[in-house]
Amino acid sequence: MDKQSTVVFRNVGQLYFPQTRVECHYSLTSDHQWSGTDWIGIFKVGWSSVKEYYTYTWALVPEGYTEGTNVNYCALFQAFYLPRPSAVEYQFVYVDKMGEVCARSRPFTFCAPKPLEELETLKEERDEEDGEEELLLVIPRAQLLQSQLEECLKEQAELQQTLDAARKEADDEKEYNKKEKMEWECERDAMKEEISELRQNLRLQCDMLKNIKGKHKDVKYSQENLNSELSKLLDEKAESQQRIKNLEDDIKLLTDREKEENVELERMKERLKKMSNQMNHDEEKRKSLQVENEAFLVQVRGLQEHLEASEHVAESLRRELRELGARQGLTHTELHQTRLQVAQLTLQLSEENLVLREERANWALEREAYKHAAEIDKKKLQDLSVELQRKEQWLREERTEREKLEVELGRERDCNKVLLSDAKRELQELKASVKKAEKEREEQQLDKQNVLNYIRQLEDVSMRSVCSPLFLEQANRAEIPTETLIQSKEDTSDSDTQDENKQQCEPRADEGKQLILTELVNPVLSDLADSPMW
Repeated sequence: MDKQSTVVFRNVGQLYFPQTRVECHYSLTSDHQWSGTDWIGIFKVGWSSVKEYYTYTWALVPEGYTEGTNVNYCALFQAFYLPRPSAVEYQFVYVDKMGEVCARSRPFTFCAPKPLEELETLKEERDEEDGEEELLLVIPRAQLLQSQLEECLKEQAELQQTLDAARKEADDEKEYNKKEKMEWECERDAMKEEISELRQNLRLQCDMLKNIKGKHKDVKYSQENLNSELSKLLDEKAESQQRIKNLEDDIKLLTDREKEENVELERMKERLKKMSNQMNHDEEKRKSLQVENEAFLVQVRGLQEHLEASEHVAESLRRELRELGARQGLTHTELHQTRLQVAQLTLQLSEENLVLREERANWALEREAYKHAAEIDKKKLQDLSVELQRKEQWLREERTEREKLEVELGRERDCNKVLLSDAKRELQELKASVKKAEKEREEQQLDKQNVLNYIRQLEDVSMRSVCSPLFLEQANRAEIPTETLIQSKEDTSDSDTQDENKQQCEPRADEGKQLILTELVNPVLSDLADSPMW
């Protein structure tokens, strides 16, 4: 029975390669009760029992995990425990300590990468003493994809951790804000209560002030009464002082009488001392008489105890006689009972003999049944030994196939090494050709600079030749039409026409400059285009 989804598998691929280890990512929810005996197994799709796993590994948790919290972790399946490449579909299954299924993943398969078609080339730059070099690395696409997948999973775990931390911070801020709000509300309520209490106190104090004012009036009235009473008391005090003087005279008389009585008391004490001495003498006589009486009493008690001991001895002898008579009767009854017990034991022996014979017969039957069962077990053991031999033979075949695969892998590695060496050689040749191309490029740049300098020199020469008067006359002759020449011959005397001719000749001279420059530069550029530099 599947439990409620307390575990979730994450990032389960559709294909895995058995030559590399497989990572199984999973998340434990707060409802899951994790135990150290939880495990994750790889099962064929359509399994019916938890014992039908192909391989398994323990489901671990990170350090500091506390029960009742969400946590993400990863379990690793090593390459030599994984199934062989085939079209069979497998799936991850999480099983807890009670043997109950907590989660299942989507199905996936194991396939082998093609060694030559599934290769990828990577460029790797290395800094040397003089400059940088590029290396071409040839690795399997499966390894590349596995490394990319691991990087993506690490990035995803880091992002998940940052997201959890951000969420935790947001929750902490919310809780802190709630606490502050509650504290502020409590303070506000307390302030309101204090304000109401202060108002009540003010009212009470106002009432008390009114009462004090009324009491003050009463005190004034009572003070007047007290003053009148005080005058009366002073009069009474004078009277009492007179009385005190009279009493002091009486006390003197009483003291004289007391002295006389003390003298009489001392006389009475002396008489009492004499009487006490006589009483002590009488008491000593009485104590001596008591001691003598006690000695007589001790002797009487010793005699009484001796009599009682003799009576006890006589009673004990009587009891022993009675017990002997009783024991004789008991011995007769015990003899009778022992005879009856012997008869019963003989009957029991005969019954046990019969039971023993029946048990021997049953034991013989059971022994035959056990012999038959032992023969059946021997046959089963023989069948199991035959199956064991078959399994051992199958294991030997698997080992030979594995050795063949290892040999093929070694050959493929050798081929990869050869390819790498060829690639390195080609790379060195390419570097040499690049260096040659760079040298040729530098030479071409020098040639180009020389040509440009030559063109500039030609332009300077052409500008100087254009500015000369001979060049201007040739240009004017070449460009001026015949009609203007005829008009110039006829109107040589007119100065106005000469000025107009000069103004016409100046822009045409400029056009002549442009034509001459193009005529000079075009053949040079055509020669440069035909050269191998371009």
